[in-house]
Amino acid sequence: MKVADAIVEILRREGVEFLMTFPTNPLTESAAAAGMKLIVCRQERVGVGIADGFTRVTNGKKIGVFVMQYGPGSENAFAGVATAYSDSVPILLLPSGHRRDRAQVWPHFLSSRTFAPVVKSAEVMNLPTQVAEVMQRAFGQLRIGRFGPVMVEVPIDVLREEMGGRVRYTPVKSANSLGNPEDVAKAARALLKAQNPVIVAGQGVLYAEASTELAKLSQMLHIPVLTTLEGKSAFPETHPLSLGSFSLTTTGQAVHFLKKSDLVMGVGTSFTRHGGGMSVTLPPGKTIIHITNDPRDINKDYRADYPVLGDAKLVLRQLLDAVEKSLGGKGRSSTGVEDELRRVRDAWLNEWKPRLTSKQVPINPYRVIWEFISTTNPDDAIVTHDAGSQRDDLLPFYKATLPRSYLGWGKSHQLGTGLGLTIGAKLAKPEKFCVNFMGDAAFGMTGLDFETAVRNRLPITTVVINNSLMGSEKDVMELSHKKFKSRKLGGNYAEMGKAMGGYAERIEDPEEIAGAFRRAQQQNRRGRAVLLEFITREEFAYSHVKPFG
Repeated sequence: MKVADAIVEILRREGVEFLMTFPTNPLTESAAAAGMKLIVCRQERVGVGIADGFTRVTNGKKIGVFVMQYGPGSENAFAGVATAYSDSVPILLLPSGHRRDRAQVWPHFLSSRTFAPVVKSAEVMNLPTQVAEVMQRAFGQLRIGRFGPVMVEVPIDVLREEMGGRVRYTPVKSANSLGNPEDVAKAARALLKAQNPVIVAGQGVLYAEASTELAKLSQMLHIPVLTTLEGKSAFPETHPLSLGSFSLTTTGQAVHFLKKSDLVMGVGTSFTRHGGGMSVTLPPGKTIIHITNDPRDINKDYRADYPVLGDAKLVLRQLLDAVEKSLGGKGRSSTGVEDELRRVRDAWLNEWKPRLTSKQVPINPYRVIWEFISTTNPDDAIVTHDAGSQRDDLLPFYKATLPRSYLGWGKSHQLGTGLGLTIGAKLAKPEKFCVNFMGDAAFGMTGLDFETAVRNRLPITTVVINNSLMGSEKDVMELSHKKFKSRKLGGNYAEMGKAMGGYAERIEDPEEIAGAFRRAQQQNRRGRAVLLEFITREEFAYSHVKPFG
């Protein structure tokens, strides 16, 4: 058995069903020979995104794997890996490497060395006898502790060598830890003592599958819940205690209750202060409970008054036990917070209704979002955005109802990432209405991989918001745009969608928006990938920006 065949056999034992790949690697042929389905993309960054989206939607239970060639193939994948690293997504990267006798010769590109800052671990498999132990370490890193991408670089000559004997490999098991009981007890007492607590839920709640425990604690104590960008969908946003999500933009109720809060409990979140604003920013003077499985998060950007190190689900169960014991097995009496939240939410939404229901031509982009919300059942959908305006416009208004029904991302925000995530989501959940929102600039980055969805019969819907301008750069490119039209873009993307074999429409009348979304769902059910291009006006994206610096 050759090394490439042995690696594929190990992948099969670890439950890997699909191999995302482009363009060449001996593992691709070995996977095909073993009957593993291949998803061939058009460029490596999108292939990494497909693996990323697949992993997110399966909640890390199934690992997305991307295989690429050495040199240019690995180089072109870097941006996608950086996104997965910033969002703690466990994907496996298997680049081939230069022959061992040439690997150290300048200017050969060594993936394991270059990618080290954006992967959880990187290792080179230098000998055929190392296959089982190297792959065991890789899957251990993928399944234990804080998640992140893992890389195993295999020199091309090693992949083609005979390993000798049969594959001796047992799949790796995951492991999680409880919080220190004393730390949990202190946190529980602080939570019960607080007058106006708020819970901030991050992606760790999703990975730990702790949404049920989070909802129970919230309801028992009448605590409103806010999610991070990556944590959106960890708490149902139709719940009376939901504050929505918080990133560069947020909801009026989130601002109101964060200002009013005396204690903030973060669970499954790093509480990172992100330079680009893609994180929850806390007003000063709050008591903080911080529950995380990564010690590097604690006291990193905010001083934790009550730190608890452990798995989100297990620690929330401990907190529930402690709170129930203190309350004699009963929930706390109503505090009126649900009514207050409803009043604030309704007032905020009413302020936005003129834009959300605008009849302006060119179309107001908020009208596109509102009609999408009105025509889509969130229980049946998986939605994501692209970087910039599409993320910032969609995030506050779309209500995610089920875990992983929304893929929030953006700490490392390369334009075009959402398309790959959506293809991966459809691969994981073919029964769902999988939709990505992107701008015309993002389409220019990765739009040709819409053909990947068409070719692989993965019927997604791609929404292109086309105002022929780069939107988020308005304030920082004023002079250059005035002199050289530097923000100006162009293209008929619906025609491109048709040329790539998909179903496509170009919509200019706001009264046609709802019908276009209904037709998109019909076409998806018939197995066709859809591209909807909406011709919109420029709308300043950050007019509902969060108020905390």
